[in-house]
Amino acid sequence: MQQIKTVIFDLDGTLLNTLEDLQSSVNATLSTYGYPERSLEEVRQFVGNGVARLMELAVPEQLDSEKSKEVLDNFKLHYAKNCNNKTKPYDGILTLLSDLKNQGYRLAIVSNKFDAAVKDLNQLYFSNFIEIAIGQREGVRKKPYPDTVNIALKELGSCAEEALYIGDSEVDIETAKNASLRMISVDWGFRKREELIQNGAKIIVEKPEDILAYLK
Repeated sequence: MQQIKTVIFDLDGTLLNTLEDLQSSVNATLSTYGYPERSLEEVRQFVGNGVARLMELAVPEQLDSEKSKEVLDNFKLHYAKNCNNKTKPYDGILTLLSDLKNQGYRLAIVSNKFDAAVKDLNQLYFSNFIEIAIGQREGVRKKPYPDTVNIALKELGSCAEEALYIGDSEVDIETAKNASLRMISVDWGFRKREELIQNGAKIIVEKPEDILAYLK
């Protein structure tokens, strides 16, 4: 087994606690259309498969494609302006990224959040450490398909055999499997430890410094 030289992170629930800002934009959008608001716990369960799926689950009725696009565009507009009101890195994340960079690891973010928001949040918080940040794009299959991970590996000049994937959800577990990457799940994010285990997590860490211990 090759030594790990590349670490790819999920964003929401792994590096950043974005849940309250996501809930705020979900509820602002729902209110615009006269729908009831969603609790933090509901939004927690809805995230992970991209914002289109998030809003599809949040809206309490089936919408036609035109209305669905209108609602989604409304959400994206609100979130683009409000994605950094309460969002912040989890404790220990900035130290972890600094240590990884100083030790020579190549780092990237791969997320199902729309690409512009991923790049904006990476620029705000992690630009000193992470150069490659990839979100959901038109014409590219989102996680758990391996496509965005493969793009990141190519841009980093790396390969699956020397890469580690880190995430907080069942989508991340499946993504790592589909991309043939080693995987660490974190239990401080949007899924509980029990859910991670049920979805096949083999290695689960409780704090960022545990990732450094694993790599050593």
